[in-house]
Order: sequence, then C-alpha cells, then structure tokens
Amino acid sequence: MTTDHRSPAPFGRALCAMVTPLTESGALDLDGAQRLAGRLVSAGCDGLVLSGTTGESPTTTDAEKAALVTAVREAVGERATLVAGVGTADTRHTVELALAAEKAGADGLLVVSPYYSRPPQDAVEAHFREVADASGLPLVLYDIPGRTGTRIEPATLVRLADHPRIVAVKDCSYDLLGIQKVLSRTGLAYYAGCDEQVLALYAMGAAGCVSTVANVVPELFRSVLGAFDAGDTGRAALLQRRAVPLIEAMTAAGLPGTVTAKALLGALGLPAGPVRAPLRAADRETTGALLAAYEDLVAGAGQLQV
Repeated sequence: MTTDHRSPAPFGRALCAMVTPLTESGALDLDGAQRLAGRLVSAGCDGLVLSGTTGESPTTTDAEKAALVTAVREAVGERATLVAGVGTADTRHTVELALAAEKAGADGLLVVSPYYSRPPQDAVEAHFREVADASGLPLVLYDIPGRTGTRIEPATLVRLADHPRIVAVKDCSYDLLGIQKVLSRTGLAYYAGCDEQVLALYAMGAAGCVSTVANVVPELFRSVLGAFDAGDTGRAALLQRRAVPLIEAMTAAGLPGTVTAKALLGALGLPAGPVRAPLRAADRETTGALLAAYEDLVAGAGQLQV
C-alpha cells in the first residue's frame, strides 16, 4: 500500500518535550510543572510529552511520573494533549507504567525501544504489541537508536502499523529514506524528534514535531509549520534557519537537551530547577552562550513574526 496524504496529527502538530521541574533539593516540583505547562500551552504548544528523554525519565520514579501527569492535566485541562513517556528496558515494567499513565489522565503513551539488552526485531515488535494490547491509549513509538542502541527498523514499523493503537512515531533515527518508506506505506503519524529536522520531515508528510527547544520558545515551530501550511515555504525555511544557533546550542553542543533546557529556563526565571545525577548542571559560560543564542533569536522574532 502506498499513501499519498500527510500523516494525521492525533496529538496535535507542535508538541513540547517538557522538562520535569525539580525543587532546589531535587524533589518533584508539581507547582512549577503546572506553571511551565500552562505557559507552553498558552504560547502555542498543542501537546506536551511528559517523562520523555528531556523529562529525565531514567531518574524519576514511577510515582513521580504518574503524579506529573495528574498535575499537568489539572493545569491544562483539555487545552492540550498529554503524551506520557512509559518506555523502559523491561516489557512488564513498561506495561505497569502504561496503565498508571492511563489512570493518571494521559492521552497517549510514548514508548521507546527496549534499551541495553538490544533485542532483535521480532522481540522489539512483540514488546510494542504487548504494551499496545495492555492499555486503551494510543502509542507513539520512539525511535532513537543513538540512545537505546536498538533501531525500530522501517520494516518493523510497517508491520506494527496494523495495530489499532499504534498510531505514531517520534523519530530521532536520522534516516530520511527509512522515514519516507514508512510514510509511503502506512498511516502512522510521524513527529520529528530532532529540532533541526522539523521542517524537512514536515515537508515530507510528517504530522509535526516533539521539540526540546519549545521549552523556551514554544511558539517557534508552531509558526514554522503554520507558514508551511499557508504555502509560505520561504518564510517557513527562514524561521527554521533562524533557530539553528539555538538548536545547536541546546541539542548539539555536547550536553543533553535536559541540561541545556533547564539551564536556559532557569536563566529566564522559569520553572526548571536542577537536573538529577548523573547529569550535571551547565556551567556559567555555557548558560551565558545559551542565553545569548536565545536573545538573538527573540530579537529577530518581531521581524519574522514568530
């Protein structure tokens, strides 16, 4: 089967991979999470991904993950979709987290490929099917082999697309050919998980993006996608290019996006707090460079109508 339409957008187009705010003592900051979520949604995010990579899922507890979903749902109501990160290296544990997220009020589940044990593709497929069978929520499969060590191969995605609750992919594969193969053969909604590829994947038919940079400029990629939809591809490309210095500083300068997003949010006086070990806070020089890149982008935003 070959499809010729844009992917559907079951969770909206412009989503933010939200940080998990912590207090200075390192405890979960639910009040800060609610304030940050409200700001992100008011500024243009259609949805929020909670407890993903940027949300420090490896170092938050099961109870904290569920509490975060509940608190953010209270803050944003039905104004935005909530996708809860529940993927682990253990299928049984992933199912438990999926059921807890469903109970807490999530709209969807972000499920990363099992990491460390590096299962073969038939085991990867079985893992996702078991999680999808266990819950009534739709799944976003998270393909990020650079972190997990295990790719969700295009052929596996094509097979998984026949499951009624497997509806989307968050892509960090850097495999443009593979993405196009899946887009052309399935109805899966693709979300760009790498900010530098948002416009490129959207132009190929993706549904939208899950952005780390959106933590600090939540309106940016909504404007990129909106300009493209309006037929102003030149403006869309200009906005994407204008964001490159900040994207590079936040996601490609040697530190995890969690660290840079929290550093910049903190510098702007917004809820973030520290990161949890083994991550370490950005130093003063790095934070200054992040702030300079942010200010440069914002300074040009009026001309570009971001």
